[in-house]
Amino acid sequence: MLATIASAIGMFAATNIDDIVILTVLFLASSRGGPRPWQSVLGQYLGFATLVAISVVAALGLTIIPDEWVGFLGLIPLLIGVIGLIRGLRDRDDADPDESAMKDLGLLGVAGITIANGADNISLYTPVFRTISPADTAITIVVFLALVSVWCLFGKLIGTHKAVTETLERIEHWLVPAVFIGLGLFILIESGVIPRLFEVLA
Repeated sequence: MLATIASAIGMFAATNIDDIVILTVLFLASSRGGPRPWQSVLGQYLGFATLVAISVVAALGLTIIPDEWVGFLGLIPLLIGVIGLIRGLRDRDDADPDESAMKDLGLLGVAGITIANGADNISLYTPVFRTISPADTAITIVVFLALVSVWCLFGKLIGTHKAVTETLERIEHWLVPAVFIGLGLFILIESGVIPRLFEVLA
């Protein structure tokens, strides 16, 4: 059991380091009208649970999302970031600016971003779930779910730390959208889906 727990911790950390940045940005935005902390936490859990469920089903030999289409999920954070950046730039000259570029993100938006950022999770979890016993799979999933709360705690501590918020306050109107745009582009490029995107649009 200890070996399974240690393996689960290693897998989770390896595939979710980037989520610390995303959670930090979400908690930073929450103080300025973005998704509320509970939406960020539940959205993270919902998105991660979806990734685990897809991995388990795929390990059983079924395919929910064909591999060649997974990269298209990168469009979710990309579009959210672009809309947020446009809104942020517009509000700089607005007499009544929005409180946050991410004000409309919400629970499902956070879950969508988590799922979009989870292609590496699926690619790693699927073969592992295929080779370990059902009992070890259950233990691994429990460890994963426990670590999601740890990740959320880290994100909140960083994103609500006074020194951090004071430092980022002046650039938050473009920093938050830029993180999501960068994430979306990374997913699209890393997955090799851009050529297929042009094929679809052609």
